[in-house]
Amino acid sequence: MEFATGFGWTRLPVLAAAFILGSVLTVSAQIIPPTAAVPDEDAEAAEAPDVNDPDVLRGIDIDKLDWGQLAIDAGTLNDIITAKKRAQAAAKDGLNWATNANANGSSAVTVKQSVSSFWEARIGADMTVTNEPRTMSELLAQKATNGGSVPQSSGSAWAAATAPGAGAIWDKTAVEARVDPGAEQSKLGASLTKSVPLSNDTSLTLQNGYSVNQQGTTALPGVGGHITRNYETDQSAKVTITDTGTSITAGQSLSTTDDKWLRKVGAEQKLFDNVTVSGSVGETSQGAINKSLTAGFKKSW
Repeated sequence: MEFATGFGWTRLPVLAAAFILGSVLTVSAQIIPPTAAVPDEDAEAAEAPDVNDPDVLRGIDIDKLDWGQLAIDAGTLNDIITAKKRAQAAAKDGLNWATNANANGSSAVTVKQSVSSFWEARIGADMTVTNEPRTMSELLAQKATNGGSVPQSSGSAWAAATAPGAGAIWDKTAVEARVDPGAEQSKLGASLTKSVPLSNDTSLTLQNGYSVNQQGTTALPGVGGHITRNYETDQSAKVTITDTGTSITAGQSLSTTDDKWLRKVGAEQKLFDNVTVSGSVGETSQGAINKSLTAGFKKSW
């Protein structure tokens, strides 16, 4: 018996190729992993617990939490509270310390404190503190830096107050007293200031100052004292231009030591924040002209 097919031998290669191609596609589908799904940010945000959610501790065993990390010693807590109160009291009293290093190795220390806010009364001290040499090399280094001498510590105490003026005559009254026991010097001074606006951005400030300088000590039992006093007065007028940061000053001073008026003119220009350049030209008691040009930076914290 013979069987006949309708495909014929010529179609067998086509069927074999189709069978092989199908097998390859099936194996490839099994080997290539499925593409990872991109996480949905909105879904994650919706699933994130909120602080106000009453079930925020859901799934957390409270009994297994380490509460010991929140424990604090009572003495440490008292020290923290005491230090905070001390800092608040110092800020309230207006106590302010400042220290600057000098070129000769010493330090300039300034301390001031507000006494009364009604008249802006203040007291303070300006001190120069030096380091005592501990070795011979340090002593020789200090002498070499200071021209063969060792710098000494010194200081002066001062008190200042600012009060209102007298109506239309002057606007402000300033009084200052300073005592330097080491140099046996003392000074008492007062100044009267009057400000007059010239335009919207220009003002004129007039100032008269008076001071008494005393040198020497008073006589004590068995010790003779020698005191000399010098009286000084100065007058100045200052024009300030607010828009440009420029100020021009002209003034004169007279003292019992010089016995003649010494005139002086100067100008100051603000370059940018906290940086200024100033120059002045003034007469001296010897007849020569004193010229100066300085630049300064000032900032308060």
